[in-house]
Amino acid sequence: MVEAPGTLHAPRPGGIAHRLRILQVIVLAEFKLKYAGSALGYVWSVVKPLTLFTVLYLVFTRIFKLGSVSEFYAVSLLVGIVFFSFFSDATNQGMVSLVHRESLLRRMRFPRMLIPTAATLTAAMTFGVNLVVVVAFIAWERIEPQLDWVLLIPLLVELYVFILGTALVLATLFISFRDMGQVWELAAQLMFYASPIIYPAALLPQWAQEIVFLNPFVQILQDVRALVLYDDLPANNVTAPDVLGEFGRLIPVGIALAVFGLGVALFKRYEPWFAERA
Repeated sequence: MVEAPGTLHAPRPGGIAHRLRILQVIVLAEFKLKYAGSALGYVWSVVKPLTLFTVLYLVFTRIFKLGSVSEFYAVSLLVGIVFFSFFSDATNQGMVSLVHRESLLRRMRFPRMLIPTAATLTAAMTFGVNLVVVVAFIAWERIEPQLDWVLLIPLLVELYVFILGTALVLATLFISFRDMGQVWELAAQLMFYASPIIYPAALLPQWAQEIVFLNPFVQILQDVRALVLYDDLPANNVTAPDVLGEFGRLIPVGIALAVFGLGVALFKRYEPWFAERA
């Protein structure tokens, strides 16, 4: 049978285009449902980090006088909050995604990894909205864009790889151990205060810096700050090579890739039992 010219072909089941289509549908549905029925709707994605930023900024500049450590403390704090909010939201949504979408697991045949991936991409959309606010703050501080800001792209890719790997590990564990929700909530809170989000990394003792910079999130956050805020003032921002040596950045990058590899391997191993355990 000869098809008419211009006939549109549906994506081949199991093919890349078909998987991307499923991923797109889930992501858009998740993003719309996240704010469905809310009076402020998508505005909440900006209000939440800005509210946390306002409280922390007032406390730590008025009481602890951290605003004097850098002229860009406000923007630095906002960057830290926005980036950690992305990490926290994406990993939490990814962790519970299989359980929340158990009907899809039972009724449809498709790569299960698309579900936690969609959850992290939904959080990434909120992250994108929050970055607009960060850009507005940067413009307010009259920080001029630099050519080396293009290096932000691999940093954001590294952050997402680390987040997705973490989400895959958590999603796999959460299927069998629902207490992981409480454990991860506590772990995320500890990570927030252990990371140099509110305070400069330089205030930590050397041994503590060597520990926190093993965390890929800290390495990424400090590199972003160095590129955007302290390009001409490197002494105001500590990065991984300053703490772990000339090639020290390779250590947290390697850990991020290892977490991603572990997440994929663990997820694939237990994937056949997800439907019956969700």
